[in-house]
Amino acid sequence: MREECGKMERVEMSIWECCELLNETVDESDPDLDEPQIQHLLQTAEAIRKDYPDEGWLHLTALIHDLGKVLLHPAFGELPQWAMYFQENPDNKNPAYNTKYGIYSEGCGLHNVLMSWGHDDYMCGAYMHLMNEEDIENLKWLKIFK
Repeated sequence: MREECGKMERVEMSIWECCELLNETVDESDPDLDEPQIQHLLQTAEAIRKDYPDEGWLHLTALIHDLGKVLLHPAFGELPQWAMYFQENPDNKNPAYNTKYGIYSEGCGLHNVLMSWGHDDYMCGAYMHLMNEEDIENLKWLKIFK
């Protein structure tokens, strides 16, 4: 799946078009199913812009933080929910992956970790044992999204 998604040959669109496409995407793990996805992106970006007016990169990050969900849309191959979230992922039953470290080592750094994980997991410290110093430093920025 990683190789297939890495080809990036399915669709080409602007960031805004991608944001609009999220309104056609149903994220089963999202508690705010009644609200359009784009509304969440805009509210998040605006709140962070208000609180951190001098951090332009953070405003953009807030706007695009959920764009990975478009992988669930038919235009991007309509990946199954388990590809984005853990519940039905076949690897969930593989004993090699179901230990504290799985196939990784303590402090290896999240840039080396190949798995489906989201900002909620990162903010809650679910991967502290895999994080390196840079990840721990960056965590302060992610906690702004709470």
